[in-house]
Amino acid sequence: MSKAQSYAKYIPAAVALVGIILIWQLVCMTGIVPSYMLPSPVEVVKALASDIETIMFHAKFTLQETFYGLLIGIALSFIGATLMDRFGVIDRAFYPLMIITQTIPTIAIAPILVLWFGFDMAPKIILVVITTYFPIAVGLLDGYKSVDKDEIDLMRSMGAGRIAIFRHVKFPAALPHFFSGLKIASSYAVVGAVVSEWLGGFNGLGVYMTRMRKAYAFDNMFAVIILIIVISLLLLLLVNIISKAAMPWKKAERGNYE
Repeated sequence: MSKAQSYAKYIPAAVALVGIILIWQLVCMTGIVPSYMLPSPVEVVKALASDIETIMFHAKFTLQETFYGLLIGIALSFIGATLMDRFGVIDRAFYPLMIITQTIPTIAIAPILVLWFGFDMAPKIILVVITTYFPIAVGLLDGYKSVDKDEIDLMRSMGAGRIAIFRHVKFPAALPHFFSGLKIASSYAVVGAVVSEWLGGFNGLGVYMTRMRKAYAFDNMFAVIILIIVISLLLLLLVNIISKAAMPWKKAERGNYE
């Protein structure tokens, strides 16, 4: 695939985005929706530019919570999924509990965590861990279970132990599933951090949004929403870059089909 073709696939998304922004601006200009309810894109950009220092100050705390929570979530997911794959009894005992945790709304967990752990960074990080654990752990577990049993039998017949089988067969097979789950988790992580900040804290984009809502500064609120979207997209881009570096054989496979 040439560079022109690779860039061309992004054109529909870019056109759609520009179209949405133009419709948004048109709706605001015609007065269909009052400006105090829906600020125009121009007003949002102006609000972002005028209060950029304060917004970036709060963004620093949200990014820290997201980063720490995501790292801990990845580590716990790897340990949990590996143990569940190795021991069937752990899989049967904890997999239903993992499902149950996803039925509890995040907004319901956040106040309890704030009550237990205070208003500092700890409850925010814990909520990010809870939010990101499930998609990563399930992705890894599905990846482990997707391995062909004949491959494992072949490795055993060649004298390979559990560690060698895991390293050369199971873990490489689980990587695509892991990165698929990580893409979902990375976007959840930012949202989880912001939601936890809504309910208590001193710094963070969620705290900033709460203050702006009370001041009826909806242009600033929309500016933060745009920033959260940008952060989520950058995290997805980072995951894509890491996945390509970790799985170079996938690029070779795509090249064979093109």
